[in-house]
Amino acid sequence: MDVIEAIKTRHSYRGEYLPDPVPREDLVTIMEAGLAAPSGCNMQTTSLVAVDDPEMLVKVSEIIGKKVGATAPAMICVLTQRLPSYHGRCFAVQDYSAAIENMLLAIVALGYESCWVEGYVTNPDGKGRQITRLLGVPDEYELVCCLPVGVAKARPIPPKKKDFYERAWFY
Repeated sequence: MDVIEAIKTRHSYRGEYLPDPVPREDLVTIMEAGLAAPSGCNMQTTSLVAVDDPEMLVKVSEIIGKKVGATAPAMICVLTQRLPSYHGRCFAVQDYSAAIENMLLAIVALGYESCWVEGYVTNPDGKGRQITRLLGVPDEYELVCCLPVGVAKARPIPPKKKDFYERAWFY
């Protein structure tokens, strides 16, 4: 699949997944795509943890507490460090957003589905910290997103997008 097709095909998948494991080589490819994303001042504030152990996946899903991604055979946890760089500014949000989009495109290109699961793990209820402790992540990292990865159990139905000219124009 070429990159333009992956961009146009990608959407959030919130359904159930087939139980087929995602090969680690595919998870490495996906994570490499994420780590290849641009990073403000090259601070490289984004780090990743892949979870493919079935027992650990159940524990992470229980903490998240939502159905989205609960049946995925793999999950990539996206971590950030909020490090100041240029004039004291921090580009962590831009860094991890670019990394996540790269991974979402790689996921689609490899024939899998995913969903950017952020709000459930970044709410002030502490779920993100519970997950990082469960995974043995050092305290200086913050969990900002979980990406379930797997083959869709049902045919995904992409959402309708607004017309190009409703959101883009020329001068």
